[in-house]
Amino acid sequence: MDAKPAVIPREKHSLSRSQFDKRALNILYRLHEAGHEAYLVGGCVRDLLLDKHPKDFDVATSATPEEVKSLFKNCRIIGRRFRLAHIYFGRHIIEVATFRANMEDSEHLQKRDGMLVRDNLYGSIEEDAWRRDFSINALYYNIADFSLVDYVGGLKHIKRREIHILGDAKTRYREDPVRMLRAIRFAAKLGFKMGKDTASPIKECADWLEYVPPSRMLDELIKLFHSGHAVEVYSLLKKHGLFEIILPASHNAMLDDPKKIDKLFTQLFKDSDSRISENKTTSPIYLFAALLWPAVIKLKDEIHANGELTHAQSLIEAGFQAMGDQNSIVSLPKRFQASIHQIWRLQFRLEKPSSRQLSRTLDNPRFRAGFDLLKLRTIVDKTLKPMVDYWEKAQTER
Repeated sequence: MDAKPAVIPREKHSLSRSQFDKRALNILYRLHEAGHEAYLVGGCVRDLLLDKHPKDFDVATSATPEEVKSLFKNCRIIGRRFRLAHIYFGRHIIEVATFRANMEDSEHLQKRDGMLVRDNLYGSIEEDAWRRDFSINALYYNIADFSLVDYVGGLKHIKRREIHILGDAKTRYREDPVRMLRAIRFAAKLGFKMGKDTASPIKECADWLEYVPPSRMLDELIKLFHSGHAVEVYSLLKKHGLFEIILPASHNAMLDDPKKIDKLFTQLFKDSDSRISENKTTSPIYLFAALLWPAVIKLKDEIHANGELTHAQSLIEAGFQAMGDQNSIVSLPKRFQASIHQIWRLQFRLEKPSSRQLSRTLDNPRFRAGFDLLKLRTIVDKTLKPMVDYWEKAQTER
C-alpha cells in the first residue's frame, strides 16, 4: 500500500455540501473540529456522483467508537464483529465507522473455511478503502478541504459504469459470499456492467453461498428483489448460476417447463418493480409464495399420485416440503411461513368458488395476496381468467 490517492479538489468535482444530509454534515464538522479525520463514504458519494438521491449518509473517521461517543450524547456503540457508532436523531440514524485495518496479514484475523468471522481492528483511510467491497463504494468526501479522495480507481469505474471488486475476486467472495449478490444488486440497480474480474469467478464460487447464515440470506434476497430492478436482478442471477443456489426448489421446478415458469417469474418481478416505481408497498411474503408455487404444485402432483392423500392434503404436504427445501438456504420466519401456506391453500378455494363461503374467503387476511397469485398465474394458464373475473366482481359488488 502507501500509494498516493487521487485527490480531486472541490472545483473539479460535482459534489456540494448543499446535497448532504444536514445531520451527517454536522457530524463531520464536529469530528473535524475535534481533530479527527472525517469523511462521507460509500454509497452516498457514489449516488451523488450519479445524480441519484442517497438513502443513507455514512461517515468514516479516524476516531474510535469511544471517541465518537464522547462527542455526541445521542450516540450508541453497537456490534461485536466490528464496533460502530450510531448517532440518533429521533428515528433516524447516521452510522459512523472507524477506519478498518487491512486484516489479511493480521495475527488477530480469524477465519472459518476462508470466511472472515472477526473484523474489529482499526487502521488508516487507505486500508479502509481497500477493505471495501467494490471500487465504486470506496470514494471519500473530505470535510477538511471538500475534496474527493480515491485510492482504488472508483471514479474511473463510475465514469465507465463498471463494477470491480477490490482485490482477488475468489478470495473476497470466499471471505464473504454475499459479495456476489451485492455485485448483482449494484449492477441491476445502477445499470452498470460487472467487470470480467468480478463476474467471471461467480459461477465457480456460487456454492459458497450455502455457508451464509440463512437469516442473512433472507435479508439479502429481500434487498435484491425489492430493489426496484428485480427483472434485471433475476436475469443476472440466472446468467451467473446463482438462482439455482438461492432458490433451489424454484429452480428444480423450472426444469420441467423452463419457458412457462420463467414467464411466470418475469411477470412477478415486473409487477414488483412497477409497484416500487409507484411508491407502493411490496410484500416478501407474497414474493416467496409466488416463487415457491411452481415447486409446491410439482410436489403436490407427485404426492397425490401415490393415492394416499387428497388434493388438499397433498398441497399441504407439498408446501411443507418446499418450505423445508428453501429454509436450508434462506430462512423464512414462522410468521412468513404461516401466511405463505394460507396463500397457497387459498388457490383451491379461489379456483372453485362457493357462494356459501364467499364472505369468509373475502374476509381472509391473505385474500389480497391469494388473489394476486391467482391473477399472476393467468400469465401461464388462461383457463384461470374466468375465476379472476369472478373475484374482481365479488370485490366490487360487496
